Amino acid sequence: MKMLSKAMAFHEMPGRGTVLITKRKDNQSMPTESAFSPLKNFTSDSGCFACGKENPFGLHMRFFTDGHIVTSEVTIPVYMCGWGNLVHGGIITTLLDETMSWAAIHLLKRLILTRTMEIEFILPVAPNTPLRTEGRIERQLKNTEAEVSAVLYNKENQVCARSVGRFALLSAKLMRRMKIMDDRTVDDFARRYESE
Repeated sequence: MKMLSKAMAFHEMPGRGTVLITKRKDNQSMPTESAFSPLKNFTSDSGCFACGKENPFGLHMRFFTDGHIVTSEVTIPVYMCGWGNLVHGGIITTLLDETMSWAAIHLLKRLILTRTMEIEFILPVAPNTPLRTEGRIERQLKNTEAEVSAVLYNKENQVCARSVGRFALLSAKLMRRMKIMDDRTVDDFARRYESE
């Protein structure tokens, strides 16, 4: 399992794009070339609660991939807590669902709909602390369905929650026919993935 340690983080560096910053034993930061590259949101995703850049109440997740996993770093604000100053389970579920969705879309190059999702909550999650999600394809069950997993890590690199879901895999043509996604997003997806 490929993971980022608590001493690693993605950062934008002028002229170099996204690089992985690692901490040396002497606690100095050191940029290293990363096999991870940023994934672009679709044109009309700006209002998405999980990944939308313009949603003032959203999670603002940004995703990166190395071609095998999809990962995101996020910090959850206090107003998304449930009781006891812990991040609400629904927010944790959203983090995992979004990560599995991005994994399915970008690694399998198909539009998706979540069919089922099973979550295991392992450790409490505190707000205002760095978190990381990782999603991967477990197996493609058939041309129209895949099993995907995601894990949520805290800043100590401990597993806080994990999920497994089944996702419907859809072509742009089928998604247009179903009329459940706006045409701009479907067109953006088709330009990006179906023309490859």
